Amino acid sequence: MDRLVGKGYSIGVVDNLSTGNLANISGHVNRGLVDFVKADVRDRDVIGKLVHDVDAVIHLAAIVSVPFSLENPGLTYEVNVEGTRGLLGSCVRSGVKKFIFVSSCSVYGSPRYLPVDEVHPTCPISSYAVSKLEGERCCGEFVDRSGLDVVVLRLFNVYGSRQASGEYSGVISKFLERAERGQPLVIYGDGSQTRDFVHVTDVANAMLALVQGGAAEGVFNVGYGKGVSIGDLAKTVLNLSGRDCGIIHEPSRDGDIAHSVADTSKAREAFAYAPKVPLEEGLKDLLLDRRGIAK
Repeated sequence: MDRLVGKGYSIGVVDNLSTGNLANISGHVNRGLVDFVKADVRDRDVIGKLVHDVDAVIHLAAIVSVPFSLENPGLTYEVNVEGTRGLLGSCVRSGVKKFIFVSSCSVYGSPRYLPVDEVHPTCPISSYAVSKLEGERCCGEFVDRSGLDVVVLRLFNVYGSRQASGEYSGVISKFLERAERGQPLVIYGDGSQTRDFVHVTDVANAMLALVQGGAAEGVFNVGYGKGVSIGDLAKTVLNLSGRDCGIIHEPSRDGDIAHSVADTSKAREAFAYAPKVPLEEGLKDLLLDRRGIAK
């Protein structure tokens, strides 16, 4: 959002605020730089009107929590798949030129090899991952039928400022929140599982490159390209926060994979994707941001 505003784009945002926070963009909205509409991606009448005279759509609306998806598979399918299908149809009817679908590395399931490239077999193991892969298939159907210019971005573990906290938030948000409260960090499993953490600014830059006219089409990984164990992440958070609140272990959760690392070479070649924010630097900035300290 900030990157698009900075480039002078006319932007509209649609969100039902079930998990989003309007305060995250209120500065842009109040200055008239962003038009905000509270609506649900499943409301086809409203969405159809909102995409009229729009050149590009970045589709991030989704239920994104793996635990929540396992508890609510029907709702997850309805939002993530039917919502995507309806949005695609509206975009085709309105003549939208580019459609960027934000998918997930979870579609790969448990990797057969690392780093994971885009030709790796897909084998989703959670309702969330299944819905994201089905969303990708919807994109493919519309490309075949309408010629809509579609790019699918399989994001790895995104983190950064203004990220939601709470029961279904990401591991970094949970670790930071508990550290700031002086509570022990909770790791599900033994902590040896790895994730590829990519800063939100690197993700935003990838999207900006595509909006600015990149001719890329197809599926692309967007990660940092380095695996970090959850155990090491917890130790880093404790060290950077200056807290000595310890770590506790709980049983592994259903739907969690053991390891995840992105091969980003395809994106690098197609639209010069080059992640620049290493994890420790990103965590330092995030801590300062949470504490209200200017960087």
